[in-house]
Amino acid sequence: MKTVLQKISYVVLMLGLISLISFGAIHLAPNSFFASGELNPNITQESLEQLKRVYGLDQSLFMQFFSWLRAIVHLDFGISFASGKPVRDEILDRLAITLVLNGVSLVLVLVISLYLGIKAAMKQGLYDKSVKQFALISYAMPSFYLALLTIIVFAVRYKLFPISGLHSQGLPQEGWIAYADVAWHVVLPIFVMVFGGVGSLILYVRSLSLAVLKSDYVFFAKSRGIEGKVLLRHFILPNLAPPIVTILGLSLPGLIGGSVILESIFAINGMGLLFYQSALSRDYPVIMGILIIASFLTLLGNMIADLILVKLNPHFKRRNI
Repeated sequence: MKTVLQKISYVVLMLGLISLISFGAIHLAPNSFFASGELNPNITQESLEQLKRVYGLDQSLFMQFFSWLRAIVHLDFGISFASGKPVRDEILDRLAITLVLNGVSLVLVLVISLYLGIKAAMKQGLYDKSVKQFALISYAMPSFYLALLTIIVFAVRYKLFPISGLHSQGLPQEGWIAYADVAWHVVLPIFVMVFGGVGSLILYVRSLSLAVLKSDYVFFAKSRGIEGKVLLRHFILPNLAPPIVTILGLSLPGLIGGSVILESIFAINGMGLLFYQSALSRDYPVIMGILIIASFLTLLGNMIADLILVKLNPHFKRRNI
């Protein structure tokens, strides 16, 4: 319980620091949503001043920050400048698809990386070289380029998958047909996310597996005739678990950040596309709300990873907590 409370305190402290830095960076950016001519070229200065008073932008930055901080304690992220809707509703409407895309991609990345990395370490030769070449291509491939390439090949030329969006016109929006339609639309985005994420993890798993296979206890196990699945289940996987959990916890920010690019390219109405559109229109409340939600999910993932590490290795608690 003490460990959990310490981790929760750390998450709260980091969220406060992230809020302060993000708020300052956003308000230091040039121009604003209410800059003259942004809303309407014929709008008067008096109308702009009235809008600023409505949204509290006529106050000092210090007062604006603490008013906003007091509001988010009650999960109130304010009102969107662009749509006039509550930011919380805007984010909740789009959060699910982003979490599903990232969650499915993370699971696939983990499974593929463990399988290829461990097998490459145990099966030296042509197979190992092929896996390393695939991993290096994956690591070096820019996600935006791969996304455009898959759209051109699989959507435009061969018409196997939709170009963008989540729903096809003319199909029902409920029932198993709707779920199948959404699954069909997200094949290419998930493929791009998985292909771009497995490279570094495959190389890492392979390196760890080679170190385990060269250890004395594995040599002793092999001398007793232990091979194959038994060696994998009782000697390799238990020693890979702690570092892999750590890597997965650290990879969460990259997955969430990558969804901004891919959702924009594939026109998926998720949190990444909302962030991109809000950044272009300088919609401060939405930008801040997304940053806080993404930061919270990242810190939560890291906290869960740390707690899992404590379970897997009690010595981790004494060294790091």
